[in-house]
Amino acid sequence: MKAKTSVTLSKDVLAQVDRLAGSKQSRSAFIERVLRKFLRERSRTALHARDLARINRAADQLNLEAAEVLEYQAPDFPVQED
Repeated sequence: MKAKTSVTLSKDVLAQVDRLAGSKQSRSAFIERVLRKFLRERSRTALHARDLARINRAADQLNLEAAEVLEYQAPDFPVQED
């Protein structure tokens, strides 16, 4: 379902929208397509940031465990920590 809305744009932005939309699609269709792409990319970026944080937390824990194992296996050799 579509909802009608009003957006105020500067003349130069509107001219660029018209140029990029061309004669094949309406302004509304072009703006909706661009906004959908922006929203998808923003969502994907947030998801990637959450995934990276999870990976980093897991890596920190795994690095600690590996250091403990190395210390247990070779107590005479110091383990470098970051």
